[in-house]
Amino acid sequence: MTNDTNSSTHDDQEWKSLYRVGGVAALVMAVFIPIQTIVFIVFFALTSGIVLAQSGKQPFQVTDMRKLVNLSDPRVSPDGSRIAVIVSRPDWVKDKSKQEIELVNVAGGSLRSLTFQREEISKLSWSPDGSRLAFLAKDDESKKSQIFVMPMNGGDPVRITDSKTGISEYTWSPDGQKIAFVVQDTVPNPKAIEHHEDAFQVTDNNYTVRAALQPWHIWIVSAKGGTAKQLTEGSWSLCTDQETISPLAWNPDGKSITFQRFPDVWEGNAWHSTIAEVDTSGGEVRTVVKDEGSGMPDYAPAGSALAFMRPRNGDQNNGNAVYVDVNGKITDATHELARNINSYVWLPGGNAMLLTGEKGTQSVMWRQPLDGNTERLDLGNVEPSGNISVSDNGVIGFIGSTPTHPSELYVMDSVNGTPKQLTDLNSFADSLALGKAESIAWKGPDGFDEDGVLNYPVDYKAGNKYPLVLVIHGGPEGASTARFSPLVQLLAAKGFFVFQPNYRGSINLGDVYQHAIFRDTGEGPGKDVMAGLEKVEQLGVIDTNRIGISGWSYGGYMTSWLNGNYPDKWEAAIEGAALNDWVMDYTIAYYQTGDIYFFGGSPWVKQYWKIWREQSPIEFARNVKAPTLILGDVGDPNVPIVNSYEMYHALRDNGVHTEFYAYPADTHFPHDIVRTTDIYKRWVDWMEKYLK
Repeated sequence: MTNDTNSSTHDDQEWKSLYRVGGVAALVMAVFIPIQTIVFIVFFALTSGIVLAQSGKQPFQVTDMRKLVNLSDPRVSPDGSRIAVIVSRPDWVKDKSKQEIELVNVAGGSLRSLTFQREEISKLSWSPDGSRLAFLAKDDESKKSQIFVMPMNGGDPVRITDSKTGISEYTWSPDGQKIAFVVQDTVPNPKAIEHHEDAFQVTDNNYTVRAALQPWHIWIVSAKGGTAKQLTEGSWSLCTDQETISPLAWNPDGKSITFQRFPDVWEGNAWHSTIAEVDTSGGEVRTVVKDEGSGMPDYAPAGSALAFMRPRNGDQNNGNAVYVDVNGKITDATHELARNINSYVWLPGGNAMLLTGEKGTQSVMWRQPLDGNTERLDLGNVEPSGNISVSDNGVIGFIGSTPTHPSELYVMDSVNGTPKQLTDLNSFADSLALGKAESIAWKGPDGFDEDGVLNYPVDYKAGNKYPLVLVIHGGPEGASTARFSPLVQLLAAKGFFVFQPNYRGSINLGDVYQHAIFRDTGEGPGKDVMAGLEKVEQLGVIDTNRIGISGWSYGGYMTSWLNGNYPDKWEAAIEGAALNDWVMDYTIAYYQTGDIYFFGGSPWVKQYWKIWREQSPIEFARNVKAPTLILGDVGDPNVPIVNSYEMYHALRDNGVHTEFYAYPADTHFPHDIVRTTDIYKRWVDWMEKYLK
């Protein structure tokens, strides 16, 4: 589960910027987060204050979503002089994104387009010597994703693979002569399948699966192209049905490749992954790290240290830690932080790493020595998101935002440098009037120090009171930070305060807070949200008779829970892709075992029978009073839409005004600009109808 409308991560997906290698937190990783790709940060104030209306400027409007340019996958050249980045521009007429690879000069900021009219571009990667740039893109002939290599001294990209199933992941060899890649096996009996001899055994797959799936394995090919050689085989896999895929880490000596090994193709079993290696000449696969939940392996640029991510101490309810294996001795390099780490990358020399994560209501970056104290980088007012790239000489490239400007490409000459903005592709936003935001902190139940973000109406005037909309993040392993999403700004433009509370299970306040959701998925987080709402009401700016609640995914779950447990508080509710029935969710969703980690055991055995049902919002549906809008995708494998059908009929049959709109998409949140815009418009209109 995740909140695609307002997550802090989030979320390219990309993991996507919040990669969870094991445990319940992996509910976030399998979903590409389209809305995160069009977010930017608004003014962040640490204390309460008066926010005046911004005269002479137009607020953010639905049509502005068509202007927001997304930047992703920045890759700094080995010498630090250039950065390649994927730039995506929405095409409203065709309901697609126009993608290009832009090459940005670090010294002067000049841009040069490297591609033209290519589709599904992803995973940029420089050759070790910087003479070539590789990327994945949809091939015109095969209609599958293939590896292309572009010479940087001139010349067109050359396709070097011809996979029948498409490339999912790849990496250069240390000498730049070969490329290892991951592809799905072909169907072994295509003629039988065509003849409808196609019954498949149901095991741990989700209910949307329509065929037996083949595993993904490693191949190797010359960087110039040619015949590829398969290195691994078997029923185990390097990727799952939800495209959770292992990166490939080539050993510095060039003799072996290390990777994350999943027990099979099903996401429901991904939490049991280990780390293995295989020689580049082929042969037996060997286990390197046997601890389950391990993934994201990467060798240090010098020496033999191997880093990887795993839920801290193996507890699937903790945040991700970065572990380092040096000569067989494994240590938690991030134990000092004791919080979830979104991503990591080695720094030159191999004695330290660069980490990203959330701290309070901000996204931050740390330098983590292998031996020494963690140091938070001084980024000024720039907040990083997505992947971080580091050159051989320590130049850092990343996508970031400032308090008043959308996402752009930034560069730092070192960890001690100052972020420098290299692009200005979202300059239109400088002319917009944005709802200001401030961080809100409160003492929650069970003694927790909690926080959230309060966005003011664009036309706010001191002395007046305004209606309030809660927008609750998903995950639950996500966090609301002081960044703008289109949804929040559309609500602020219509005169609403918007409160984005964090709650136990969120990743921004340390492992203890994140772990506190164990066996307390609804009641505890619900009390956290209500304590935050009470703090907001104490400011004296809210019309307490006009409060609405909303959220997507686990944010939808929280909406359903609060809608049924505090029915007299809300005048309107919106639940998107809401998990309403834990038992049904466990039974047919793709992460299955991930749900078990919330409760400790199966909902179908006596010991755990009661708690799964007590923590399901559907149990309280008869209490709901607020007019409720339900939204979802028909083919959602993450939170199956049957959750929404169940709630829809429960509310309607009890006399609650309820409307339910479904989108013909097989995703957790629509990926396209047209459907996304439609969701936002319905969201805002519903709140206007019942709160204004």
